[in-house]
Amino acid sequence: MLITFQFSCKKKIDELQFEKNVLNEVFAEIADSIYRDRRTMLPPPFPRIDFKTNKEDTIDFDKRLKEYNRFQDSIKNDTARILLAVYDTVKTYKNHSLKKSETKYLNDYKLDLTLFKNNKKFNFKSSSLFPNQLFWDINDLKSSLPVGVIYLYRIQFNDKKDKGILEAASSCGGGKCGQGYLITIENKSGYWKVSKVKETWIS
Repeated sequence: MLITFQFSCKKKIDELQFEKNVLNEVFAEIADSIYRDRRTMLPPPFPRIDFKTNKEDTIDFDKRLKEYNRFQDSIKNDTARILLAVYDTVKTYKNHSLKKSETKYLNDYKLDLTLFKNNKKFNFKSSSLFPNQLFWDINDLKSSLPVGVIYLYRIQFNDKKDKGILEAASSCGGGKCGQGYLITIENKSGYWKVSKVKETWIS
């Protein structure tokens, strides 16, 4: 009985490590697919109406539109790493097609963000280092807050362990532009890749 228990525990540890390895392999690709940059969420300016003449103030509008476009172009051309917050507790998934009865025994686990410290595009930081994202002012473009935050749920694999599915979510902060995703991953020629990202909800 003790041997059976030890074997069961070892199997669970091995399966968890396998899952962690897979997530580590696709994490940056997932982040790039779902993150929402609060700097790009702001709409372009609208013409102001001069209520005395009931006409549009085109001079001021043209100036503000040029500034807006210049700022958006600067974001696109910026080669600096993007500060992105990550809720680094990988939570037990919600509901999806690969759900199995034994998954009720799964636990949350911590994602080791130090593994991605050399990522060229993103500077990943734990969301716990910043104020709650619900209180971020997405209009404050000069603050040192991340551009957004992402959340990940645990992967569920098929029996062959060559395909998996997980849920994820992203937000640009301030309780705005939240979005959920169902992400399918596949092992192709020995490498795990994202094969499909499906939007599931938006707020």
